[in-house]
Amino acid sequence: MNYWLVKADPDEDYSIDDLVRDGETVWDGVHNNAAILHIQKMKVGDLVYVYHSQKQKSIVGLAEVFSEPFENTADPRRSWAMKLKFVKKYDTPLHLSAIKEAPECADFALVRIGRLSVMPVEAKVQQWIESRLT
Repeated sequence: MNYWLVKADPDEDYSIDDLVRDGETVWDGVHNNAAILHIQKMKVGDLVYVYHSQKQKSIVGLAEVFSEPFENTADPRRSWAMKLKFVKKYDTPLHLSAIKEAPECADFALVRIGRLSVMPVEAKVQQWIESRLT
């Protein structure tokens, strides 16, 4: 099982509260080539941190991949998607400033490549995140 992080803009797009309400969703709208490559590597059962970008800049919840990634033919632009189901919403979100301060996260794509919308989460980063969220 691998861990990933996906970004959402809760004011414009989709939020953790929407995922709580819906229970599951097709995670789509990803057009960046690097992000698409990450989606293509996802497997059923992988866990995904949901990150609210823009104003909140925090990890706010956890979801699980429950479909193989697929090309989103409904999108006129090159796009891939996967299905996510809700796992949990964190009582206290983990803010980007705390992540940036942690030496364990220095190489994390969230810190290094701010605009990337889908990224892998290495084991040492995942362990550090979990130690802050539980």
